[in-house]
Amino acid sequence: MGKAFRAGIIGTGSYVPERVLTNFDLEKMVDTNDEWIRTRTGIRERRIAKEDQATSDLAYEAAQRALEASDVAAEALDLIIVATITPDTAFPSTANILQDRLGAHRAAAFDQAAACSGFIYALATAAQFIESGVYRYVLVVGAETLSRIVDWEDRNTCVLFGDGAGAAVLGPVPEDEGVRAFVLGSDGSGGELLKLPAGGSRLPASHDTVDRRLHYLKMNGREVFKFAVRVMNQASDEVIEKAGLTKDAIDFLVPHQANLRIIESARERLELPAEKVVVNLDRFGNMSTASIPVALDEAVRAGKIQPGDHLLMVGFGAGLTWGALVLRWSASGSGV
Repeated sequence: MGKAFRAGIIGTGSYVPERVLTNFDLEKMVDTNDEWIRTRTGIRERRIAKEDQATSDLAYEAAQRALEASDVAAEALDLIIVATITPDTAFPSTANILQDRLGAHRAAAFDQAAACSGFIYALATAAQFIESGVYRYVLVVGAETLSRIVDWEDRNTCVLFGDGAGAAVLGPVPEDEGVRAFVLGSDGSGGELLKLPAGGSRLPASHDTVDRRLHYLKMNGREVFKFAVRVMNQASDEVIEKAGLTKDAIDFLVPHQANLRIIESARERLELPAEKVVVNLDRFGNMSTASIPVALDEAVRAGKIQPGDHLLMVGFGAGLTWGALVLRWSASGSGV
């Protein structure tokens, strides 16, 4: 490639299922109400995949749109990373399924599981492959069908989550653009706070695990909330410093869409006006790994994000995990 370069996003895409599930719909399913959900979370509605839609189907639609936006052909991809906690199957990976469907015959492919932090983890991984010169084009997808693992009888969790997919094509960009810095973190001692208990080698599927509803997501909402507020602020401060910037250099915050109060805390810490924070939580709920890339794609396609803008993407999730990444939006695509 000749000259110095960085890894940058050169195309984005997203897809959400057609079916809308509103708070009023949920009132008919569990003991809850629209006001309670909106005041505590900021969510009005979410999207739910059709019965015949799997995570790879959502990922495919988002990936096609990202490839089109990047002007990179599927055959030119070197690597596909799918960040998800709701894969089609335990194996083969959803990335393998997506690779075949896209016709990306040259690409290696694997899944990455870091829950709601997954897209940041996958971006950071992709950037290393590109900046080391090993690969040129990497497709990163965050995709979830959380409706498959939500307990629709648990009013504390079923109101929060939705289905969707977002994608980004990464490639080389001039060294004054692209990924400036990232931080990744983990605190496995908090793993019990947010988990899917059964279905793995610890508790394989059985009549007992099904009867005990252990194949549904379980969450200690109060503790996760406290963790999220702390770590969103901590990770944001750390990555901005690592990028050699100050918080007033950040043009847009693209946060994980879990709870409006958590997002507001991060916005206030960064002293950003509301119009500089990308929020779609009210329409899509928490889509785990898909939240950040869907929000990013919406902002890009709306013309909000311009070449030279500094973006801060930050998320947190089960694990417990967290990640933050600062990126200078590229004007040049893959022209290096």
